[in-house]
Amino acid sequence: MAESLQDAILIVGGGPSGLAAATALRRLGVPRVIVLEREPMAGGIPRHCGHYPFGLREYGRMMKGPDYARHLVRTAQEAGVEIRTQVTVTDLAPGPAVSVTGPSGPQVLAPRLVLLATGARETSRAARLLGGTKPGGVITTGTLQSMVYLHGQRPFRQPVILGTELVSFSAILTCRHLGIRPAAMIEPNGRTTARWPTALFPRLARVPLLLGTEITAIHGRDRVTSVSVRDTRGSRDIACDGVIVSGAFRPDAAVLQRSHLRIDPASGGPEIDQYGRCSDPDYFAAGNLLRAVETAGWSWREGWRMAQIMAEVLQRPLPDPSEDTITLNGDALAYCVPQRLAGSGGPSPLRGFQLRVNRAVKGTLVMRVDGQITTRKPVETLPERRILLPYPDTRNAGKIDITLDETA
Repeated sequence: MAESLQDAILIVGGGPSGLAAATALRRLGVPRVIVLEREPMAGGIPRHCGHYPFGLREYGRMMKGPDYARHLVRTAQEAGVEIRTQVTVTDLAPGPAVSVTGPSGPQVLAPRLVLLATGARETSRAARLLGGTKPGGVITTGTLQSMVYLHGQRPFRQPVILGTELVSFSAILTCRHLGIRPAAMIEPNGRTTARWPTALFPRLARVPLLLGTEITAIHGRDRVTSVSVRDTRGSRDIACDGVIVSGAFRPDAAVLQRSHLRIDPASGGPEIDQYGRCSDPDYFAAGNLLRAVETAGWSWREGWRMAQIMAEVLQRPLPDPSEDTITLNGDALAYCVPQRLAGSGGPSPLRGFQLRVNRAVKGTLVMRVDGQITTRKPVETLPERRILLPYPDTRNAGKIDITLDETA
């Protein structure tokens, strides 16, 4: 039997976006806000990022990840948010009805509205199709940080790091915390994914940065002993005792795949409109579930703004949803969030279209509404970097096409 929570907003995910939304909703007068977190503690990924910088824009002071996470939780609890930990959501259904399992056993919760904020996770070795044997010592940055900061473990002494996103440099910091000296940082592309001057950091940390290099195989029996790499000069082996597969984040959308909600195959997250509203209007989404991956501060602000929309929905309905999706033209455009625009009716928590590309590009983004050009924006960017494009005047918006005209 469903537990009726008709006066409550349920938030799935206790990371920065979920906790920010929960705190803001309580301060806006929502009588009951419940956060469901599958881990023993809320706080999200920052819990095991034992380095700076977190919290500067949100709280006006720089904090390490665990301090930031504790502050998020404490602030939410002081606002009157109810946080239920070790609770896993197993199903989402119309109603809304959220099936969970946890210390109290299986339950079905029936709140007024649901905000999905389950975040993102790194792509594993298996999903990257890395060949070779399957020894121990191949982990993601998140697992490394959890082992180091939450459990005090030292998983290896000389790993290689695959990837050059921001989180990859976080992996170097985590290694330095325990005196681990990476054998190399490896990037298949010809430049680092994270913005300059991050490329200087491996040199300062005395970690060789190998650009234009790919790992072709991982070797070892019980533990990693080496990796085979290939670049323009040919192939060779690098001795190491572990591999950190960093970045290549994907929305943590497993529960969505079993639900009635529409998923955008391009982003991997739920399909939403500019209000963060899913295909079922009783469900909303925010944070890195929408598009992997943004910083904790960005996700926090998105969750905070999402609360304004959801609190407003309790008073009056949003404009009718639209079934028209945004059309992307150009094979370099990976995805666009939101995927739909409804009629105008208030501010959007997303502050415009957020786009990503799937390779290095230079050119002009052109937005057309019913065939008429409304916006041109020059771009020169790489994958994993955010591109923002303002919404057209949605009061008159029709069919929207976004095209990337590349230059040589």
